[in-house]
Amino acid sequence: MTIDSGHMTAIMGPNGAGKSVLLRLLHGLIAPTEGEILWAGRTLDRQLARRQAMVFQRPVLLRRSVAANVSHALGLRGIVRPERAIRVDETLKLAGLEAYASTPARVLSGGEQQRLCLARALSLEPDVLFLDEPTSSLDPTSTLAIERLLLGAQRRGIKVILVTHDIGQARRLARDVVFVHHGRVIEHQDSEGFFEQPKSDGARAFLNGGIVL
Repeated sequence: MTIDSGHMTAIMGPNGAGKSVLLRLLHGLIAPTEGEILWAGRTLDRQLARRQAMVFQRPVLLRRSVAANVSHALGLRGIVRPERAIRVDETLKLAGLEAYASTPARVLSGGEQQRLCLARALSLEPDVLFLDEPTSSLDPTSTLAIERLLLGAQRRGIKVILVTHDIGQARRLARDVVFVHHGRVIEHQDSEGFFEQPKSDGARAFLNGGIVL
């Protein structure tokens, strides 16, 4: 499988297909037992990993304020304090969270917490952003806010790789779709082709809401 840069890629498939495992392999959180993962011909090293960021299905936040959550991540990347403060302000405004800068992050609503996690990842200005079902438990308004942030990231040249079970979301956002089943990539094509003329029986069953055998 080859994933191009410059647009959004959706990873889809039934429950237990291996979507999250594939995402973690790509991000280097787990190592492959066979085969290799290359980024522009290079294996993932510390330098490349620092150009990536990931947002998980459930918000992972520090017991600190909203602003401090973003600032801490920037500090770990070696961003000096003056620039850190600027980026924190810009990031919170981008996510519509500036009014909550001093609020403890863990008292935010679920949608606000996930927006903060995404904003924190975007503050690092990654080349690649991974997301694992970031809107699966959110209401439509919160989902729309997340999707707007992702489209903005894409316009700024960030490659977004998104695991989603939401067919409508994939249609709205993705340029291409990777379909995973039983731990294997069985289909990868542009989103228009995937949704209009899926090549595999598994993808057809998935899109029609049936049982994927």
